Amino acid sequence: MKISILGGGSWGTAMAYNLSHKHDVIMYIRNKENACEINDHHENKRYLPGYILPDNISATSNIEEVLGNKIIINAIPTQNIRSMLEQFSDKFKEDSIIVNLSKGIEKSTSKRISEIFKEYLPNNTFAALSGPSHAEEVIIDSPTSIVVACEDEDVAKFLQKELSTDNLRIYTNTDVVGVEFGGAVKNVLALGIGMIDGLGFGDNPKAAMMTRGIHEMVRFCMEMGGDRNTLYGLAGLGDLIVTATSRHSRNRKAGELIGKGHTVDQLENEINMVVEGIPTTKALKNISEQRHIYMPITNIIYKILYENLDLAEATAMLMQRAKKDEFDF
Repeated sequence: MKISILGGGSWGTAMAYNLSHKHDVIMYIRNKENACEINDHHENKRYLPGYILPDNISATSNIEEVLGNKIIINAIPTQNIRSMLEQFSDKFKEDSIIVNLSKGIEKSTSKRISEIFKEYLPNNTFAALSGPSHAEEVIIDSPTSIVVACEDEDVAKFLQKELSTDNLRIYTNTDVVGVEFGGAVKNVLALGIGMIDGLGFGDNPKAAMMTRGIHEMVRFCMEMGGDRNTLYGLAGLGDLIVTATSRHSRNRKAGELIGKGHTVDQLENEINMVVEGIPTTKALKNISEQRHIYMPITNIIYKILYENLDLAEATAMLMQRAKKDEFDF
């Protein structure tokens, strides 16, 4: 089987490498020079320099060349998905299965990625692949476990079989809502934990924010129709742990830089990759206000990112809230 991947960032490239153990892979990369680099030198020097890709991975800057395969994996950043679909949705085949790797919520509409795809491809089956899976570790065959969520359980099992390898263990789930929101909320929480690192506060507040953050994630996702068990699994707790603690995490790193005094506008040059947690914070803030969902951590991070709230004041606001029972939703 030949599998398509839309996007040539670090995670898309690492997934291409993983799949190449079993399948031929063709990647769509918008930048023609980057596509040629993979074809000619078998390396993605911009995002994963130093890792040589197998010969059965090819790349193209013509998106129409990748839209005819049974499995099409999306690794295009969340905020750019709609523009891609506006141009090329009529080129997708109805029997193609869309498997999404990207995480986050569309800032302009507060929609999940599956909802964006359904607008343009209502007849295609959609699945979300998520969990603790840094590209820098997948590309070296570090043992990794993730989850594939699809409302059609048979499709989820088919994808589990086709996408799993010796070092990538995939579990199935039918809770697309929970998996998508888990992957979105954890990026926002990772920003906050990075801010704690930047401020030099130590381990105590990081442990507290991760624990209370999971509570906030579960509350939000259940209100939105997700299953709480999903949030205590790989796509929720598992992904939060790795994103909030790893040196590979761009969201944690972005938060750390903010904690050290950098502005949001300065982050793009510092990180050199999309920081999905920033626009997702705004989208989650909008949803929580519309649905009256209590999300104190997300709201504080929003004020820091978008209203220039002082970090010392933000800390005080979180610590001095009204006292409550630990498990009071």
